[in-house]
Amino acid sequence: MPFPIHRYRRLRANQGILRLVRETHLTVDDLIDPLFVCEGKGVRQEIGSMPGVYRCSIDMLLKEVKESYTLGIPAVILFGIPANKDAQGSEAYNPEGIVQRAVREIKFAFPDMIVITDVCIDEYTDHGHCGLVEEGKILNDATLELLSRMAHTHAEAGADIVAPSDMMDGRVQAIRKALDTTGHENTIILSYAAKYASAFYGPFREAADSSPQFGDRRSYQMDPANSDESIREVLQDIEEGADIIMVKPALSYLDIIRRVRQEIQVPVAAYNVSGEYSMVKAAAANNWVDGERVMMEILLSIKRAGAQMILTYFAKEAAKVLNR
Repeated sequence: MPFPIHRYRRLRANQGILRLVRETHLTVDDLIDPLFVCEGKGVRQEIGSMPGVYRCSIDMLLKEVKESYTLGIPAVILFGIPANKDAQGSEAYNPEGIVQRAVREIKFAFPDMIVITDVCIDEYTDHGHCGLVEEGKILNDATLELLSRMAHTHAEAGADIVAPSDMMDGRVQAIRKALDTTGHENTIILSYAAKYASAFYGPFREAADSSPQFGDRRSYQMDPANSDESIREVLQDIEEGADIIMVKPALSYLDIIRRVRQEIQVPVAAYNVSGEYSMVKAAAANNWVDGERVMMEILLSIKRAGAQMILTYFAKEAAKVLNR
């Protein structure tokens, strides 16, 4: 047999051929832009460990949303930073809380922008945990009522999607019931179904001032060593009423994204988290890597693994590249 029968380099000869045979396509439609909203006016404070990401008051947040909208990014997800925190995270479910007001303003200014809200009380509690605390223990069932109230106030404000990220057992069922019984049966639930106890969340906790004041979150977030458990979590959340499920983090859990995508028939999201973003930014600032190429390679890998939507702090930057 003469060499070679197959010359695979034929299909890599130029950009036109590469585009024709490309298996995975990353588009602006895949991106969700995470935004931090805080009290005040005229506030746009860069987060030290996340260059290019800001805490914004509502007036400045609208400018961020406008840029995302203009770039064609279809959705944003909001994380609230309240002025006051307490043990019950009461600002989380205050109908006039920071996120609730931000949702109303965004939907008024940009009705077509999909607004997702994070449903978790860690950003609102003075102890930094995702559930109520009693004698050093995280209370699962008592927390469900607060999460349900929080999701309800977000839906009332106009959120299109609520995204519980707390990892309390039974939260999706409790939220679905609360929404359905208050006339919000069409509000989508995006569940952080496979959320791991990861060290990649550090910069986010600086941004949201949400680091636990004692212990850690390993009693409710998943062990990074486990894969089968992710499928159990995902299937349970779907059974309880989740419309979309999410794997978090993304980059170190591409195998989980792939496995989940192969096993379920609902849309799959992945969160390209703060630590993944900050590592690239730090390396690029030191000229150790080509930041733009690494950014696009990471996002493509997440899409290739099976995610149909990607929450990423690179959203605006990536959209500009994709829109060229």
